[in-house]
Amino acid sequence: MGAEPYDYTVPYENDIQNALEKLRAKVFESGNFDGAELGPATPEEALEMAEEDGTRSILDITQVTNEPDFCCAAPFSSAELQRHFSTGKPTRADIEKSHDFWEDIERGHCRYVILYDGGEPKQIHFAGYSFD
Repeated sequence: MGAEPYDYTVPYENDIQNALEKLRAKVFESGNFDGAELGPATPEEALEMAEEDGTRSILDITQVTNEPDFCCAAPFSSAELQRHFSTGKPTRADIEKSHDFWEDIERGHCRYVILYDGGEPKQIHFAGYSFD
């Protein structure tokens, strides 16, 4: 099988970790992840049941960090934002027309971009790859 891409866009909030936790809860409640049919009671239980394959969703991402790492969501650097979107304040339209940013995401990692509208932060876009 290969790594499966996933992405989600949520309303902006200053606390990225809190936004991630809300998104994980929403995805868990929706049952839109591998292993949902096994009936896990919590996102943590879903991760345990999925073992090394993961859930192929944002449930595999448990924390926000400054640098990319397994099971973490990290921001794109200023240089990466410029390279992929030609701006430090990308919009929803910028992310929809750029697909090369996926090249900077490794298996089991997640990256996020704050999306702007009228120069103001409006959304957070999380994008990642499953483990296999």
